[in-house]
Amino acid sequence: MPISALILLFLSASMHATWNFLLKSSDEKYIVMGWQVILSAIFSLGFLFFTGLPPRSMWGFAVLSMILESIYFILLCSAYSDHDFSLIYPIARGAAPALLVLWSAIFLREHLTVGGYIGLAFITGGIMVIGATTLIQSNGEKPHLRGILTALSVAFIISIYTLVDGTAVKNGQALPYGLFMFSMMPFVTTPYLVQKFGWDHFSESWRKNRGYLLLGGVLGLVAYMMALFAYSFAPLSYSGAIREVSVVIGAFLGWRFLKEEMGGVRVVGSAIVFAGVMVIAIFG
Repeated sequence: MPISALILLFLSASMHATWNFLLKSSDEKYIVMGWQVILSAIFSLGFLFFTGLPPRSMWGFAVLSMILESIYFILLCSAYSDHDFSLIYPIARGAAPALLVLWSAIFLREHLTVGGYIGLAFITGGIMVIGATTLIQSNGEKPHLRGILTALSVAFIISIYTLVDGTAVKNGQALPYGLFMFSMMPFVTTPYLVQKFGWDHFSESWRKNRGYLLLGGVLGLVAYMMALFAYSFAPLSYSGAIREVSVVIGAFLGWRFLKEEMGGVRVVGSAIVFAGVMVIAIFG
C-alpha cells in the first residue's frame, strides 16, 4: 500500500470524523447534512470553472455515483429517524469494506495478499466491536433486526458507489470527476429534505449556523476529494477499508470530549482497526 495513499486516506478520515463530531451538536442533523451537500456543490461548481468538466467517458460514472450517493444520503436520513445512530453507522461502515473486497475482486480483478485479507478482517472486526457497544448498552433487549437490515442496505450502497468512483478515477482525472459528481447531488437530496422538513427549517438553519455550515461544506468536499485521489493509484479494497478509520476517530472524539459510555470497548475496537491498517501498510 503506497504511503502517500495512507496519508491521504487518514487525512480524509480525520476530516470526515471531525465534521460528524460537529454534526452531533446539531438539533437538526438532516438539514445540516443537506446544507453540507448544497454548499459542497456550490464550491464544486466554482472549481469546475478552473478545472473544466471531466472527459465524457466519465460522465456516466459521475451520474451513477451521484444517484447512488443520493440514495445513500436519503436512506441514512430515514434510518436515523427510526433507529439508533450508533447502531446503524458502525454496522454500515463496518460491512461496506467486506462487500467492497468482493466487488473489487470481481470487477477490478484486484488480488490481495494474505496479509491484506488479515488486515481487512481486523478493520471490519474492529468497527463491528465499536458498533457492538450499542448492543451491550441495550441491557439485554433484543437488537432491532430491521435496524440491522437497514444498516446492511446502507453498507451495500456505500460499497457500490465506492466501486463506481474507484473505477472512474483509475481511468481518468479524479478532481474534475469528483467536482462534477458533487455539483449534481443537491438536485436529488434537497427536494427530498425540503418536502420532509419544509423550507422554513432550512432557511432558519442557515441564519443560525452560517459559518458552521460553510465549514461542513468545505470539510465534506475536501475529505472526499482526498479519498478519490487515493483510489486513483492504490488498491480500492484497501483504500475503502482504511477510509473507514473515520468511525474510530469519531468514537474516540465522542469518548474523549462528549463523555460517551463504553469508552473502554471502543478503545479496544479502535486498537483492532489500527492493527489492521498497520498489517495492510506492511504486508498489503
